[in-house]
Amino acid sequence: MNRRQLLLASAGASALRAVPAVAAAAAPQTADGFPMPRPENSLPPRPVRQDPARTLLELGWRFHEGDIAAPAPAGHAETYLSAMAGNAIGAAAVLYDDSDWAAVRVPHDWAAAQPFVESANISQGYRPRGIGWYRRTLLLDPADRGKTIELHFDGIATNATIWVNGSVVAHSWSGYASVYADITPFATFGDEPNVIAIRVDASAWEGWWYEGAGLYRHAWLVRRAPVAIISDGVYCDPRRDVAGRWQVPVVATLANSERAAATVTVEATLFDPEGHAVERASVAATVPVLEQADARLTLDIGDARLWSVETPTLYTLRVQVLRDGGVVDVRQIPIGFRTIRFDAERGFFLNERPVKIKGVCIHQDHAGVGTAMPDALLYWRLQRLKAMGCNAVRMSSNAPTAELLDYCDRMGLLVMDENRHFNPSPDYMAQLEWLVRRDRNHPSVIIWTLWNEEPLKSTPQGVEMTRRMVAVLKRLDDARPVTVAMNGAFNDPVNTSTEVDVTGFNYYQDQYDVYHRLVPTKPIISTEDTSAYQTRGAFESDPKAHIATSYDREAAGWGAPHGPSWKMIADRPFVAGGFVWTGFDYHGEPTPYEWPTISSFFGILDLCGFPKTAFGLRSAQWIDDAPVLSLAPHWTWPGREGHGIDVVVMSNAEQVTLSLNGRELGTQAVDRFLGNSWKVPYAPGRIEAVARRGGRIVARAVQETAGRPVALRLTPARSVMAGDGEDVQPVTVDAVDAKGRHVPTANLPVRFTVAGAAIIGLGNGDPNSHEPEQSPPDHGARSLFNGLAQVIVRAETGRGRIVMTAQADGLAPARLTIDRLAIDPPGQVPAISPQQRIAQWRRSAAFDARPSPDLAPSDGDNNSWAFVRSGTPTPVETGGRWRVYRAAITPWRAVAAGGGMLRFAAIGGRAELWVDGQRLADKADGAAGPLTARVPAGAGARRIALLIEADAGAESGILGPVTLAAG
Repeated sequence: MNRRQLLLASAGASALRAVPAVAAAAAPQTADGFPMPRPENSLPPRPVRQDPARTLLELGWRFHEGDIAAPAPAGHAETYLSAMAGNAIGAAAVLYDDSDWAAVRVPHDWAAAQPFVESANISQGYRPRGIGWYRRTLLLDPADRGKTIELHFDGIATNATIWVNGSVVAHSWSGYASVYADITPFATFGDEPNVIAIRVDASAWEGWWYEGAGLYRHAWLVRRAPVAIISDGVYCDPRRDVAGRWQVPVVATLANSERAAATVTVEATLFDPEGHAVERASVAATVPVLEQADARLTLDIGDARLWSVETPTLYTLRVQVLRDGGVVDVRQIPIGFRTIRFDAERGFFLNERPVKIKGVCIHQDHAGVGTAMPDALLYWRLQRLKAMGCNAVRMSSNAPTAELLDYCDRMGLLVMDENRHFNPSPDYMAQLEWLVRRDRNHPSVIIWTLWNEEPLKSTPQGVEMTRRMVAVLKRLDDARPVTVAMNGAFNDPVNTSTEVDVTGFNYYQDQYDVYHRLVPTKPIISTEDTSAYQTRGAFESDPKAHIATSYDREAAGWGAPHGPSWKMIADRPFVAGGFVWTGFDYHGEPTPYEWPTISSFFGILDLCGFPKTAFGLRSAQWIDDAPVLSLAPHWTWPGREGHGIDVVVMSNAEQVTLSLNGRELGTQAVDRFLGNSWKVPYAPGRIEAVARRGGRIVARAVQETAGRPVALRLTPARSVMAGDGEDVQPVTVDAVDAKGRHVPTANLPVRFTVAGAAIIGLGNGDPNSHEPEQSPPDHGARSLFNGLAQVIVRAETGRGRIVMTAQADGLAPARLTIDRLAIDPPGQVPAISPQQRIAQWRRSAAFDARPSPDLAPSDGDNNSWAFVRSGTPTPVETGGRWRVYRAAITPWRAVAAGGGMLRFAAIGGRAELWVDGQRLADKADGAAGPLTARVPAGAGARRIALLIEADAGAESGILGPVTLAAG
């Protein structure tokens, strides 16, 4: 089987390699009967990091499942302070004790670890979601002072509030839109930590499918120069002029956080796929204080190698910001040269060549990991689609991850890019603007979708809402058409199709001809079709057991089986193509069933990416440049001897011949839409299909009767993994008979161990299974379902080997060894252990004589005692030399239980330390120096008083950090 071979890519321009133009082909069937491809011997590409100022912020997080109510303030003073910036209370407070929270890494979907509960929402897969909290502490280098500091969260499911250092910095109202929070005004540097707290409300939902819960996409810390390009601030979509010459218009949006206007030079350089500079241009730009400015220039390219489905050629545009002769900011953006248009009579054209869109709709979850999809697993899923001839994906019904678009650019997959909310109000229009700004440079993106199946589609309100959203989108991108996914109302007097460029049909395939006759100038695309049901490996429906046959027979009432559905599209040149619902099964929406079914039946592949019969049929329908032949069902039917078995042969050849145990059963002209069928009395042995074109054999497919299972087998997707702590791959588990043949009927529990990697997910594709999908990192268990199960592993760091074992009672065990290569991990913001720091103090006026340590401001007195932070010197005294510094804290649990050490890094002046009225330590030297004291155990609030006597003419006070730690 020809597979896409990609070497691990670096960030340099010359490392952008498109997938080679190799003919797609479905996995060949052999007598072994194993349905998965052979392991590859190469690493998946890392996603392109366009902005080097972004660093992953994925280690060192702490998580608490469930809400934490903020305590009501006690008294006027606490109420007063709680309303002030930096003084968040409860779990958002800087000093909140999260020491017993779970340590997690992001991406993280806490719903994926939940049990299935009948009372939970059916559409969300019967998994409780609720509310959760995340916290993380980080240090910023003093060298970062003056830079623009941002936090980026690529996806938080569902609603979120983000605090930094006790102040709210962002709200998020969608799990699919990124959150960009400028934390520059709130950031601290050096030894003073920055505390991030996030409350995630996943009890809200946006879809009728499984959406996960938590920080389920990548998280980043951004540190960039004070005058630099903003996030998603480069627009560089190539255009071809009327003379056929290519140009790259570049718009770089700059921001300035300094205190004076700044003039910089913006330089753009285009590199070809081999890394050679093709063209360069520059322009000066002046950016006002705390404002933005656009720098515009155009690269005149002339001829360029085109990006296409078969040859997805990528160039790299490097945009640099230069100031005083040095580079202060840079972006490296993959771009592709291609033209697109939708024609009302002939469909979709790519580079002026008609291309039928052979697409699938996909959601963003996978067995075991939920929505926290690792990049390498996402890439593997796209490989599975590409292998069956799929050339397009619709990320329904929401914005995709940026990594998906990056991979689609490289692999030659077309993308229908979709907005989540049909709402032109400011919060939701901002989400649409974010989507377009982020994605408009991707050559894979060929069309925008504003919404899906909205009830307002045939109302004046719906028309006006659509009109306004189209206007905003077109201001940001005038090169791509816009559609909406309509389920009916196409011919109503008032309907939203009048406001978009391409009419999107969700089902209603019998209306294609009617609409085309009534509106002959409007292009048509099937935004969603089919909705066929199949249970992988089952060939007889059993409604009571919630099982759907894998023959192409069952579909939702609004849809159609795969064969007739595609024929409706393929036979009509004016229909640009379609998107099958769906490429993969997904958690939730278990139509047509309810409990105990917990995932869908719609997928061409199941929840693990294992192929159903539909995979072979779609391969036969969609692949034109390589022979395709597959045979269903398997040929292991003990007890069915002499009974007729429906046999389906799926091919793209001209003729197929079927034989059983060497006896020919007949030859038929190929039906690429429906497949070819025989009724064959079952006899154990070997059933074989042969495909011919021009009288010549071009492919064979075989199924043999398997014996009882005697051993387990482990088959990885790849024989190598990157030892970077990030690389992930699925390992297929199956049982074999005494001759080493796959046993498709094996349904038995299997136990696993792994060393050198961690198990991050388990699955088997059974829509009715309630087995846990997550386990401890070094061992787990999962049953085979109709012969298959899956273990997803993440490699540890460094050179070495990954060793995995599988055991089942009565079967010989399996052992798998995978090479782990020494690959540098991607940069991460260092994780630090949180410490209880005492940063906020009240400082008295100066006294000539030593005051009492009991001296304190009265409740509600927010004026006579100053509010100061540790590390802030008290200026040289001109009057009295004594002052009292007071703080009230509640020690973290470990200190409350066993006592701890209170450490002042530096105090200026002589000092007395009092805690709860007890004198614990003294500092006799007036020079700046440390002070340490042991604080006895005790629960509740503790009151600290520090008396300081300043030396004449010297700064005094709390000059450095103050910490309280167990010990």
